[in-house]
Amino acid sequence: MGAFSPSRFLRAGRAGLTILTAAAIALPVLTEPVQARGPDGIADVAEQVIDAVVNISTKQTVDMKSSGTMPQLPPGSPFEEFFEEFFKNRRGPNGAPGGPNGNTPTPRRVNSLGSGFIIDASGLVVTNNHVIADADEVSVILNDGTTLKAELLGTDKKSDLALLKVTPTKPLKAVKFGDSDKLRLGEWVIAIGNPFSLGGTVTAGIVSARNRDINSGPYDNYIQTDAAINRGNSGGPLFNLDGDVIGVNTAIISPSGGSIGIGFAVPSKTALAVLDQLREFKEVRRGWLGVRIQQVTDEIADSLNIKPTRGALIAGIDEKGPAKPAGIEPGDIVVKFDGKDIKEMRDLPKIVADTPVGKDVEVLIIRKGKEETKTVKLGRLDDGEKQASLTPKKDAPEEKSVVKKALGLDLGNLTADLRKKYKIKESVKGVVITGVDANSPAAEKRLQPGMVIAEVQQQPVSNAADLQKRIDQLKKDGKKAVVLLIVSPDGDPNFVAITLQ
Repeated sequence: MGAFSPSRFLRAGRAGLTILTAAAIALPVLTEPVQARGPDGIADVAEQVIDAVVNISTKQTVDMKSSGTMPQLPPGSPFEEFFEEFFKNRRGPNGAPGGPNGNTPTPRRVNSLGSGFIIDASGLVVTNNHVIADADEVSVILNDGTTLKAELLGTDKKSDLALLKVTPTKPLKAVKFGDSDKLRLGEWVIAIGNPFSLGGTVTAGIVSARNRDINSGPYDNYIQTDAAINRGNSGGPLFNLDGDVIGVNTAIISPSGGSIGIGFAVPSKTALAVLDQLREFKEVRRGWLGVRIQQVTDEIADSLNIKPTRGALIAGIDEKGPAKPAGIEPGDIVVKFDGKDIKEMRDLPKIVADTPVGKDVEVLIIRKGKEETKTVKLGRLDDGEKQASLTPKKDAPEEKSVVKKALGLDLGNLTADLRKKYKIKESVKGVVITGVDANSPAAEKRLQPGMVIAEVQQQPVSNAADLQKRIDQLKKDGKKAVVLLIVSPDGDPNFVAITLQ
């Protein structure tokens, strides 16, 4: 079948309906036992919750400009399909922009459909942010066909959730959230949507995986399921066999737009925290530590005597962030935050974000082989502030370095001339790289002249001779790798472990 490209992650928010007939198709006789087709409880759950699953109908007025270019839409926008079709056919004679007669297009109303579910009988409805993004009007259509105008209480793009409010004319059926942390691999789940306002659609499957990272955002921890999640099902609930919502159906992997049994849902634990804040503040207020982090690799862990490999390595500190006054420094490895273990780098941003703003939090770090506890008064992460993660850029180095013979580097003391030549900021201290052997480990790590080695094994270095002495001693001590702090000319730091050859 081949590997899936990232472009095949699709938001299931657009509802296009294609009906396939089964005429002249010979179907095999099903001979598997009843239990292989799922537990009997699926029908009971579906009957119990179906009236709480709703259709989300949106309208948008689009200004069709004569530029002939397709407007920029957010990923998975429910209006994307319309624009793709429209812009194929909007050129006039000789390729001129406009309609079939060359006229300037006029504003048009665009409709789209998605799914949602009621979490409070007073009229609170949950859906995906991408289902209602950029809509001028949002309506909620109940399972019995009743249409209610919806008010948008708040959205969160990072978790792709939105909270709506409707005013019902009669009591509504609501569902409650369950504990997604208690889900087990292989457990039966039920996905329900209402994509075409024809009534609820029910599919069943199992939990294929938990805590999936699909690179859609900094807080990915999706539930993966093979229950069919098709177009228009975004925003619908994922139930366990107790009838509790344990996820919000959000995305699929698909080469064609239809389900191939790889769907993803936002866990109820994540959704509840977001929805509670949207209900109270109409926005999400996330915790902020004020650090940049990177993965603790096996090489780094071995060099710093961290066993087992774990934690998040602090690569940089925001000068105005909460971590600095707490005494957290570059080179520290965070292994526990607010009593929660940090098993890998991506655990830290999620835990920090879920921690209340202003809380005094104990942070357990490892510094130079010893555990220390720091207390941080957590700040607030605004959209414009740096998130607590370090995503390596394609053109940024994953550094290695040392002496010419060992690592393929030419080094120089940081003189005024070299600082001027490489445009190195005055605040940057250490030993400057002046040359890189193309066949060396340093070249493999994409080190470049002008980068500065500020630390060796978390000890500052001020000149090339000192750096050489440190490397010689590490090799003599039998170390297999060295951890260096590499600083860019602009002052951007990053740790790297390099094998000593």
